[in-house]
Amino acid sequence: MRKTIFTAIVLLISLTVMAQTARQQIADNPYLCGSNYLDYDNYPATAALTPAPKGYEVFYMSHYGRHGARWLIGEWQYDEPMATLRKAHAEGKLTATGEQILAEFEEFYKTTPKRHGDLTTVGERQHHGIGRRMAEHFPELFKRKGLPIDARSTVVPRCILSMMAECEELMAANPTARIHNDVSESLQYYLNQNWDGKVREQGRKGGKEKEHYKNLYTHSERISAVFFNDPQWVSDSINADRFMRRFFTVAANMQSHEGSPDFLKYFTADELYDQWRIKNIDWYISYGASPISGRTMPFSQRNLLRNIIETADTVTRPQATLRFGHEVCVMPLACLLELGNCGAVVENLDTLDNVWRNYDIFPMGCNIQLVFYRPKKGKEGDVLVKALLNEREMSMPVPTTQYPYYRWADLRAYYMRKLDQFGE
Repeated sequence: MRKTIFTAIVLLISLTVMAQTARQQIADNPYLCGSNYLDYDNYPATAALTPAPKGYEVFYMSHYGRHGARWLIGEWQYDEPMATLRKAHAEGKLTATGEQILAEFEEFYKTTPKRHGDLTTVGERQHHGIGRRMAEHFPELFKRKGLPIDARSTVVPRCILSMMAECEELMAANPTARIHNDVSESLQYYLNQNWDGKVREQGRKGGKEKEHYKNLYTHSERISAVFFNDPQWVSDSINADRFMRRFFTVAANMQSHEGSPDFLKYFTADELYDQWRIKNIDWYISYGASPISGRTMPFSQRNLLRNIIETADTVTRPQATLRFGHEVCVMPLACLLELGNCGAVVENLDTLDNVWRNYDIFPMGCNIQLVFYRPKKGKEGDVLVKALLNEREMSMPVPTTQYPYYRWADLRAYYMRKLDQFGE
């Protein structure tokens, strides 16, 4: 009976989440096409959280969050499309629209030197918002006098600054909180684990499929005519498909900057959807439970999951553990935890976005919050947990009679079996 209730709940949640196609969602909200460049605050509003079960109180939060919005990582990501536009301008091959785009891009380009990968003001804003809402959602925890908060970050500056922004909000909500911040190479083994063993071996797979879909979904003829006035020059002088994909990356990440030019408007809804599909398939093969990579890629975060479990085992009084890192950790962790549809196994990549959509998992600032509840003083009962992915309640892979709350003992046993079966 409990299994039936669990299955029905998961099915209902999945049908609700996927009621609208990805094509429709992107047409309604073009920012979603950005995949991992999606501004956390451009994602649809969160729903109200389910109140704690009667007789229970929150006593612990275990968290992992990605840094906020940033400049693009590589200098080449700006340089390559800029070089193509400048070449076309020098040879008189830009349309009037192409000249306008180049002028806007040139102004933005001036801000990029030595900024690659840096947190932007949008990224800082995202984490201030997340920290503020943590305190608002769980005041009985985060406004508790003298609350210990252990916050740790990878050694990357954008992650450190994101941690500080979130902690500033928690300190503002509770000046008595005792916040400890830590950054060290010694923490990297679980905050940003390197691929090794089976994960490294399986991670080499999928190149053929990625290349196939990259070519299948890139149709540059129309947008080339938006930029360039000579089709023969385009054919002879540049790789139009490559230019489209490179410029799309710049356009998608403009939402990481306040007051930036809107380059997404030059793409049609179908082009945005197709470019997103390329990324959705790529990310699924690289980090999801894809059969192509042997369903092993979520286990890239096995050290992080073990740390989450082992740290929770030590908690005897109210506190919080905050961890800060990258989307290449949040995404596979969400898949490893099997939050909602994140752990879906999809054989046919043509239909992947009917089930699995990367923008639901890892916008800039994405985060997983595991919130632990215990019986109030004088009451008896099991420790319960609910999972929030980007502040949205998610189903988890064990039966429950009181969704979104699950017995921690059941979850812990499930995840430990999963980790033990994978091995090292």
